[in-house]
Amino acid sequence: MKMEDIAKLAGVSKSAVSFALSGKPGISNETRERVLEIARENGYAPKPKLSANEGSVKSLTFLVFTNSGIVLEAYYQQPFFRELIHFIEERCRAKGYSLLFSTINMAYFEQEIRVFSEENQSDGVILLGTNLTSVDILDIANRLGPRLVVLDNCFDTLPVHFVGINNRMGAYQAGAHLCKLGHREIGYIASNVHLHNFEERKEGFQEALKAYDIKIKPEHFFSVAPTMLSSQDDLKAQIKSYLDTDRNLPTALFCECDYIAISAMKTLTELGIRIPGDVSVIGFDNITESQIISPELTTIHVEKQRMAQLAVDLVIESIEVGLEITSKIRVDTRFVERRSSHK
Repeated sequence: MKMEDIAKLAGVSKSAVSFALSGKPGISNETRERVLEIARENGYAPKPKLSANEGSVKSLTFLVFTNSGIVLEAYYQQPFFRELIHFIEERCRAKGYSLLFSTINMAYFEQEIRVFSEENQSDGVILLGTNLTSVDILDIANRLGPRLVVLDNCFDTLPVHFVGINNRMGAYQAGAHLCKLGHREIGYIASNVHLHNFEERKEGFQEALKAYDIKIKPEHFFSVAPTMLSSQDDLKAQIKSYLDTDRNLPTALFCECDYIAISAMKTLTELGIRIPGDVSVIGFDNITESQIISPELTTIHVEKQRMAQLAVDLVIESIEVGLEITSKIRVDTRFVERRSSHK
């Protein structure tokens, strides 16, 4: 039995379980007794602290804040994050470090980040920043110290190490491709969840269209949930409502991520709209599923392996050298043309 199991049985957060087992204040006596009773009934024994000799094993922690934005509790099953984790693990092994995983539920941010900062025994932390704001990241960085690298986000004004995607470049590549194909009526399918990465993609895409003297009409903006690969009734309703006004759909659609693009393609197909015959579709991320969908998805390839390597190397350099100046690294993208887009 793990602390997570006790937390589920007791109906409390993992940090509350930690407080109860360690005798720390911060929870009610009733909660403490309930947790301790469940632990006793199930024969739970907390792991002992590492000794000085055991502590010599080098390790990094991959820290994720879940149930916020597009980062779900089972984030490791989402294609983009699954690939990223694979490459992080590979790089850690190559550098002689083990990789630990720690998850914090955003609903219990204050309690659980306090427990993590007190109990974390790894040498450094790679923080998944996809769903975090600049305020969140600064707060976390102040608690965890300099041996921290934020992956998949970047805020230029923060004194923190970042390794992120060149989102503007990727979206610009997508926009330029559509314009070069001759598309003039171009639409945009955004995430209904606010993310810094998506903001940058929108800016890059619109910059490309501006270079061709094209502007997206207000009625050509649509929005959907960004974590569903199936068709979505909400998008179907938006498109039906649009078509009911006797207007033609844009001849091309840019989607802020592959999840949205694949969902849009399935939704459009169910409405009898051909891809790319009636509408060209472009995504962003180049997840594995982008090659399984029919037709195969034109998309922007994110160099996830390169990002993972840079993040691991940067945090190890912070550990072993002690970097005083923080770095902002944006990894360029690559355009991948497949069958979902044409003239």
